[in-house]
Amino acid sequence: MTQVTTRRSGSITGARVCTILAFVFAAVAILFAPIIFGPAAIVLGLVGGYLGDRPLGWYAAAAGVAGGVIGVILGAIVLNAAN
Repeated sequence: MTQVTTRRSGSITGARVCTILAFVFAAVAILFAPIIFGPAAIVLGLVGGYLGDRPLGWYAAAAGVAGGVIGVILGAIVLNAAN
């Protein structure tokens, strides 16, 4: 007799949730509070990557870095233009 194991193809793991939140935080960091949401995206991306959502977790961490840097640059431009 053969043993059949099934895996739900639509199951969402904790690693995938961390990765999705990291991408969302990276996008939010561009417009709102990049000092808070950028590092949060980096941490969540790294956690997602370490928990097994590779390479998407690493991409999310990189997006967190990019979102934080772009958000800080845009904030500086807006503040400079207001003066």
